[in-house]
Amino acid sequence: MRQIPLSRRSSLSLLSVLLVVLPCGQSAAAEASGTKVVETDVGGVEAPEIPLELAPKFARDLVVAGYLRALSGLNSEGSRAACFQLAGSQAKYRLGNECEVYGELFVGKQLASFADGATLSANVMFSLNHATAYNAGDHGTDTRVAQAYVAAEKLSLLNGGAVWAGRRYYKREDIHINDFFYWNPQGLGGGIEDVAIGGVQVSLAFFREDSQDQPIKADRYDFQVRGLKANPHGELEFGLSVIPASGHVATGGDSGWSLTVQHRQSNLLGDGWNKFAVQYGVGPGTGLGSTGPLANTTADKRWRVVEGIYAQMTPKLGGMLTGVFQKDESPTGDQSWISAGGRLTYGLTEHWKLQGELGHDRVKPSAGATRNLTKLTVAPTLAMARGFWSRPELRFFYTYARWNDAAALAANSSTNTAVASTAANGIFAGGNQGSTIGLQFEGWW
Repeated sequence: MRQIPLSRRSSLSLLSVLLVVLPCGQSAAAEASGTKVVETDVGGVEAPEIPLELAPKFARDLVVAGYLRALSGLNSEGSRAACFQLAGSQAKYRLGNECEVYGELFVGKQLASFADGATLSANVMFSLNHATAYNAGDHGTDTRVAQAYVAAEKLSLLNGGAVWAGRRYYKREDIHINDFFYWNPQGLGGGIEDVAIGGVQVSLAFFREDSQDQPIKADRYDFQVRGLKANPHGELEFGLSVIPASGHVATGGDSGWSLTVQHRQSNLLGDGWNKFAVQYGVGPGTGLGSTGPLANTTADKRWRVVEGIYAQMTPKLGGMLTGVFQKDESPTGDQSWISAGGRLTYGLTEHWKLQGELGHDRVKPSAGATRNLTKLTVAPTLAMARGFWSRPELRFFYTYARWNDAAALAANSSTNTAVASTAANGIFAGGNQGSTIGLQFEGWW
């Protein structure tokens, strides 16, 4: 669940998943009569006003959100849809290239409110993932409780800050078109959040594990400062993550740390934005905000530069561009990853738009040949509106990918279905290209 502020009432702006609050409000008529009402406004459609007294008690002060995507199709070899990712890259470009059914359901309930404006809430999110790729089999369904936490917010003692505990997605940053979470300090833990100090917001958190899949638990301390004014509509954000060796049982590993510095520009061509991040990590800190390999020593280093820009240039034309450069240094060998891509959307009519996405990835190890993969998707789309963020969408897509021999050889041992499709011993064996045609759905509420 990507918790991104709503930029517009009629167009829900997020990178892939959005929280939609069912707000409790008062109409002018209700205020005059003293009657409270529940008023919902989702995607620009206003529901009838319902007297709060007639709403079920459990539904009052309730937050409900969801996300769903699904893809079905055929690849050029005649079997189920194939998706494409370069071996050694950490992301792939998403349009017509996500071979799974994935869903999230988030429910939050305000448990109490106080005279000073503070609130207490409980939140839970369930997720489901079912692979639909040609080589995924029929038993690839994964369901879990992805988030479960309590939070006390708007605390006067913390200058409007919050206290929380549990498992949550915590201040994550990603680029929507390749779903790359370059700054991802999620996990099981607790902390204080967004304490206003000297015009900035300060947060401190402790985590024991990033996810249920983390094989060895480790202590990780996360410190963030956000909201430092740098220029008109621009802010600087800082993050420090520390993983002490004493907090895990991995053999041979050292303590690790990482630093992230990000500039965020808003009000770009209307509701657009730009994010530019520089990251550096050492030892287990090579996760760059999350927990990296715990056996890493101080000889293991990673640095990364991420650029992401979104703009709705006209009411019909919108788009997003991204670029990534990452360098890994290790006693066993160095490796670099470069990625560049973009997506354009054009609203042909109010409910039909044309989308195109082009992405290129390159991985260069210190020993071995350079790997390359280029992916192109064209997708006529049935949509609710013309804008880039308009959802739900039903996309009729054609995806084509091309890769070199080095990429095919490196993919031979991969368990990632998107990487495995490019393998020399995979479905397109003997070739360096493949394609998929099909349907893709994406929606949030």
